[in-house]
Amino acid sequence: MHVDNAEVGQRGRRCAIVAASPPTEAAVIAAEPLTKEDLIRYLASGCKTKENWRIGTEQERFGFDLKTLHPMKYEHIAELLNGIADRFDWDKIMEGNNIIALKQGKQSITLEPGGQFEHSGAPLETLHQVCAEVNSHLYQVKAVLKEMGIGLLDIGCQPKWEVKDIPMMPKERFEIIRNYMPKVSSLGLDLMFRTCTAQVNLDFNCAWPYYDDLALFQIWTDTDKDRTGMIPFVLDDTFGFEKYVEYALDIPMYFVYRNKRHFDCTGMTFRDFMAGKLRCIPGELPTMNDWEMHLGTIYPEVRLKRYL
Repeated sequence: MHVDNAEVGQRGRRCAIVAASPPTEAAVIAAEPLTKEDLIRYLASGCKTKENWRIGTEQERFGFDLKTLHPMKYEHIAELLNGIADRFDWDKIMEGNNIIALKQGKQSITLEPGGQFEHSGAPLETLHQVCAEVNSHLYQVKAVLKEMGIGLLDIGCQPKWEVKDIPMMPKERFEIIRNYMPKVSSLGLDLMFRTCTAQVNLDFNCAWPYYDDLALFQIWTDTDKDRTGMIPFVLDDTFGFEKYVEYALDIPMYFVYRNKRHFDCTGMTFRDFMAGKLRCIPGELPTMNDWEMHLGTIYPEVRLKRYL
């Protein structure tokens, strides 16, 4: 089944444990303007009792040609996605004529800018279930890749390929971010094209969760200081949803999705958006889908959405 890119609700780069695509056109029509209290309630709605906690994982991998050792081109990616969808009953997500993702239940397969192949798992009860899900995903991917002469590389940072060697995937939002990164860092493009992550998503309750520190590659220290690193106030006794909202409101935006296209809103903040003062789309006000998308473009060492 084909699903048009404009028909799937956006939850950011990695969303609700399952990555998704831009919002529906209907979803961007707000009944009334959002308030800061709406944004706080959105985060607070993620609170769950311990018996309802779930865990989800996300893993990215590089694909490469087994003969040339060059990175996968988009043509390889499209063949791989179509092969998995047709053989193992995944729904196809399209952007224009390009297949850009797959979805099956609460799992998804998406692409990062340099063709990193990302599996976002469902929220599950145990690590044993997570392990079984990952193994099933790898079985499906390898079954198709074997016939294509493509291999998978599990590594955090690609040491051989330079940014110029890696084809960019045909997603409109990536063009906006690629143009913005050199304005704020010297290594942002390396992060986009030459790194892969393994990530865990955890539920929390409203006794504020422990804020853990994660080991990151040095690239993160020179990617975009506005949206990365430790957030100093998270260890304050007064830390809560409102403080995180205030922090996120002033993070520069990347884009806004309207009328089946992405508008470049780099350098403008979500606080500007709330006031109807975005230069890219003057007078336009945000919806909760826009807030979800914005939260997905913030990369501190632990990111808060409706899960961690």
